[in-house]
Amino acid sequence: MGTALAVDPPAATSSVVVDTDSRSLHLQGVLNARDAGGYRTTDGHSVRTGLVYRSGDLSKATDADLADLTGREVKVVDDLRTSFERAMSPDRVPAGAQENVDDIIGQAPPQVLASTLSAGSDLYRAFITAPGANDGFANVLRDIAYSDGSVLFHCTAGKDRTGWTAAVLLTILGVDRDTVMYDYLLSNYYRGASENDALNGVVASALDASFDQVDKSYGSFDNYVRDGLQLTDGDITALKSKLLA
Repeated sequence: MGTALAVDPPAATSSVVVDTDSRSLHLQGVLNARDAGGYRTTDGHSVRTGLVYRSGDLSKATDADLADLTGREVKVVDDLRTSFERAMSPDRVPAGAQENVDDIIGQAPPQVLASTLSAGSDLYRAFITAPGANDGFANVLRDIAYSDGSVLFHCTAGKDRTGWTAAVLLTILGVDRDTVMYDYLLSNYYRGASENDALNGVVASALDASFDQVDKSYGSFDNYVRDGLQLTDGDITALKSKLLA
């Protein structure tokens, strides 16, 4: 493997409150592990830190990593991977945390599953259209809204399914699109992936494809949240009251 190439983080927007070093959980065996908060919203709130974490899979988490997550009061681990991925690399779950399986693309057409590695637009559109995807994302958002501690959600690399989950969460909370894109592109920085490397990192056009598919399928982001994810006004109020300062 060798050391990750030094990659500059994307240019921070004015809504970024937490720097890249403070955002990182600095785990030894878990890639791309970071706080999902630390952003300002368009209406002047800020997204609290210490409540929502995103990462790659926990299969290689060290004992110290697990102790760190327990110390952060992680009460729920949401695993967005397929059954095949989970069987290949079972999570190590921190003490005191419940693991929930929220398979996003397990029911997607075979060609979409085959494209998971290349992580192109087809995969990102499937986050909106694949059977079971809406349920999976909604489960994570409800866990975040209603759990009594912090929540960690992850897929394998912590960049695609995890990236869309974070994008949806931040958008619901009122973070602007440029800042949502910044958070998404941070995967390149934390994974040491060069620009335009969709295999090891992420590309902006992929996230744009998800947002485009939201508009195609539902007409607007708000409709997607209500009719696709089927989050109630109460769910959204709970999310905001928990996460916005």
